[in-house]
Amino acid sequence: MIGDCKAEQHVPHRIACRALSVSESWFYKWRDRPLTTREVRRQHLAEEIEEIFRRSGGTYGSPKVFIELVRLGWRLSVNTVAKLMAELGLAGGKSRRRPSLTRPGKRAAASDFIPWDFTAEKRDLHSAAAVAGAYARDGANTCGGPLTARRK
Repeated sequence: MIGDCKAEQHVPHRIACRALSVSESWFYKWRDRPLTTREVRRQHLAEEIEEIFRRSGGTYGSPKVFIELVRLGWRLSVNTVAKLMAELGLAGGKSRRRPSLTRPGKRAAASDFIPWDFTAEKRDLHSAAAVAGAYARDGANTCGGPLTARRK
């Protein structure tokens, strides 16, 4: 942040360090330190992500980039890839949904022109499942046995 203040708003390091309660010597020591192994790995990972994203034509999102990285031998999580892609400003292309071919109409559905009567033949049989159960108890074949549906 101190370096950004100097670059963007032309605020001297001394004033920025005083405002943030940081010693100048610590800031210069931190600024001139060598990169850590984690930072080096993160830079290589960012380069690899940009390369995979570029090869995909800008269509891959973080899940597909993650799969490609795992195939290349990287050990990381999907969230790490998503975070780095967000930092790099990379976003995969949105998948287009196919338009539905059926559209709900404005008018009511047509009524059934064939009047069906599903009343039970025997007393206390009220549903098709009960009728099927009655046929099964009688030993009839329920797969091919008729359920009582008659026209009025």
